[in-house]
Amino acid sequence: MKEVMMRIIGTQVNANAEEEQLELITEGKLYEKGEAMYLIYDETELSGMPGCKTRLKLKDGTVKMRRVGKSVGIDTEIEFEQGKRYNGYYGTPYGAVELEVLTNRLENGIRPDGTGSLDIDYSVSLKGLTEGRNRLNIQFM
Repeated sequence: MKEVMMRIIGTQVNANAEEEQLELITEGKLYEKGEAMYLIYDETELSGMPGCKTRLKLKDGTVKMRRVGKSVGIDTEIEFEQGKRYNGYYGTPYGAVELEVLTNRLENGIRPDGTGSLDIDYSVSLKGLTEGRNRLNIQFM
């Protein structure tokens, strides 16, 4: 298991094409298991999910994001694969909300030595609440 420092930049674009960006610098752990690579880090107050742990499983052109912790209410899992839709539930402290994600672009350049970056551009719909486009960029420092 390798300790890594990362810069995580999350960008949300709403229906009016207005962007909101959040940048977080944090420590994480990177390791390989079988044919997959895993990246684990703790969320913070800044991300709005203190007490949550995020795990990314990177394998064969897919990224599975799983968040667990008291801030999400229930475990949340989202799968990203370029050109594919994912349906599931997003946990909130008030209950689960139906979720649909369409991955527009996924570029995984993360290497086992703790270098590289990950870029995901996706459209998300939380049924009855909001729709938008998000980008997630993780860079190792």
